[in-house]
Amino acid sequence: MSFATADLYDQHGEDLQSVTTQMISVGGVHRFTGPIRTVRCFESNVEVKKLVATPGEGAVLVIDGQGSMNRALLGDNVARTAMENGWAGVIVNAPVRDRVELGTLQIGVKALGTNPRKSEPNDSGETDVIVNFGGVTFRPGKTVWADEDGILVER
Repeated sequence: MSFATADLYDQHGEDLQSVTTQMISVGGVHRFTGPIRTVRCFESNVEVKKLVATPGEGAVLVIDGQGSMNRALLGDNVARTAMENGWAGVIVNAPVRDRVELGTLQIGVKALGTNPRKSEPNDSGETDVIVNFGGVTFRPGKTVWADEDGILVER
């Protein structure tokens, strides 16, 4: 990828939103971009699994786990499925697990942290809805850019 979020912000300023939440980069790709797809859920990744099993076509999945650190919403198996289906990356407003394995996959993953505790399987969750966290509004179809400096989102 030939972009840097700092340069993009210098060029476009307030036309871009900057995520204020500090996230760690745990995937094997540290710089990724694409159109946004979303899942809003709480401690359950059922909808995440369903969505990453479909063609990603270079999109970035933004998972709003509402900041709960109680359960991981993404692990190596789900991330591998996303990678194999052409997703560019995943941004998780919650923890992930299998950090070492995630680092070997050719997909971008940013998360609040890690927790080995798996998600609770229930059917709560919404797909392709507007989600808000880190001072940013993530709208399906808008573009997101992520690198070592942070995450920018098209207004």
